[in-house]
Amino acid sequence: MLLLLAVISGCGGGGGSGGSTPRKLVSITINPASPSIAAGTVQQFSATGTFSDSTTQDLTAAATWTSSNSQVAAINVTGRATTITTGTTTISASWGGISGTTPLIVTSATLVSLAIQPTNPSIAVGTTQQFSVNGTFSDNTIQDLTTLATWSSSNTSVATVSNTSGSTGRASTVAAGTTTITATVPATLPITGNISGSTILTVAGSGSSQANVLPITVNGSLCSSGSYPNKPCVSVTVCTPGTSTCQVITDILLDTGSYGLRIFKQALNVSLPQVTAASGSLTECVQFGDGSSDWGPVQMAGVILGNEPAIQVPIQVIDSTFGTRSRTCQNADVSPAAAGFNGILGVGLLPQDCGALCVSSANNGIYSACTGTSCSGTIVPLSSQVQNPVALLPQDNNGVLVQLPSVPLGGLTSLNGSLVLGIGTQPNNTLASVTVYPTNSVGEFTTTFNGVTNNSSFIDSGSNGLFFTSNLLPSCPAPNTGFYCPSATTSFAATNTGAFGSPIGTVPFQIGNLNSLIITGNNVFADIGGNGIGGFDWGLPFFFGRNVFIGIKGANSILGSGPFWAY
Repeated sequence: MLLLLAVISGCGGGGGSGGSTPRKLVSITINPASPSIAAGTVQQFSATGTFSDSTTQDLTAAATWTSSNSQVAAINVTGRATTITTGTTTISASWGGISGTTPLIVTSATLVSLAIQPTNPSIAVGTTQQFSVNGTFSDNTIQDLTTLATWSSSNTSVATVSNTSGSTGRASTVAAGTTTITATVPATLPITGNISGSTILTVAGSGSSQANVLPITVNGSLCSSGSYPNKPCVSVTVCTPGTSTCQVITDILLDTGSYGLRIFKQALNVSLPQVTAASGSLTECVQFGDGSSDWGPVQMAGVILGNEPAIQVPIQVIDSTFGTRSRTCQNADVSPAAAGFNGILGVGLLPQDCGALCVSSANNGIYSACTGTSCSGTIVPLSSQVQNPVALLPQDNNGVLVQLPSVPLGGLTSLNGSLVLGIGTQPNNTLASVTVYPTNSVGEFTTTFNGVTNNSSFIDSGSNGLFFTSNLLPSCPAPNTGFYCPSATTSFAATNTGAFGSPIGTVPFQIGNLNSLIITGNNVFADIGGNGIGGFDWGLPFFFGRNVFIGIKGANSILGSGPFWAY
């Protein structure tokens, strides 16, 4: 304080050169002005002095700080106010006989979500990363809770994170790999539901290329403009097999609920050879849970995921004009604009999109052989079926890890994350703090919600909401009748159980009013939900703030043998 006072008094020009008039302090302004924050939180104030010569100076450390009602909030010598109970108090900063004041309103608002920044950073070994966490409260105010939170790292062999005053939230790297950085609010803070905030920290070793990582942008740079909310996009490289004639295609929907690569004909600029069946052109009709379908020929492509080696894999070229569509594909998507994407990358639990059924039965309802415009059902060997391309990789082929940071209530404009190929095959896909939920042979496990047990549950990044049947929530008015529109964001919990009776775990979630959310200008929401017909579809909101592993059927990993979900 004495040093700062000397600086202030020495800046007035009142020495012995010409008898100039010393400057005087005329006012003090406190920032922020009239804040409204929740009980149990803190607010850092600053004080700025304005002098008679119109200059200004930071007086925060020099001023004397007081609170008119210390039962509502106390304030320390640095201007940091700690709120105690609801009410209003006047915060004052005084120096040199001049005071500045501002009211501080302490509310009963509860914390509803946390968001850590930056999201999913990648840094080098030997460096540090400062994290912060903002809390969104029930009155729609947002407050920095960095110094109130308790910070943790899921993998301290990769990075540690500090809880020491002056460095709270600062992560220090240890070795290459991936860890989840989590901020936990204090028990004294009033909260709504189960609040968590986390993000993924990737630590790259010297020279690491992260070849097995595909960036994900949710309604971000890899997505086309005008897309629907909660759309996770990746890019893939497609080549004419055995050549260097390749094309990078963006706006590919990342889908953990399907299997194989599907790309619209309109988005392809490379030539691909046709796969044959029963002396005809192998063609496929694939149907999705929202009632949409895709029709088109199966062709052989060279596919590159991230910087992995190229693989030769059958893919579906979506083309509604090819041959004569089957009865189940009469409503097939006709263009990327109609579907909302250029293609789909299915990285779900199965290695092929049909499996043994299509090997033995021509009446499988999926595959046809087309000669000219005539198409009829056909059997298809496994090697000719549209395949999960991850299963064909030379090394990182036993599954994937989807990493997306948490999203605050009210949403974000966009979000960045990672699709990491392989489980336990690289330092960046080895995480111990997950629970493994085995599924049945078709990738389903059990969810119990509101007293109803459903054995047909799955985790599906391709669904943009949580879809389940409930009489607790009203549907939105047309045209969004498939979604829920409660009058206020509502908290729920469901119980997930592995397909064979264990493990058992509770998943909290929230459902907001879709119509209110989409007019905010944001595109990414953690609380979108709708009416699902059959099954409990844990869509994209489930992924926010979690590490979700997808173990491919028949493949072994450090988490066990697939198929399984793990989070």
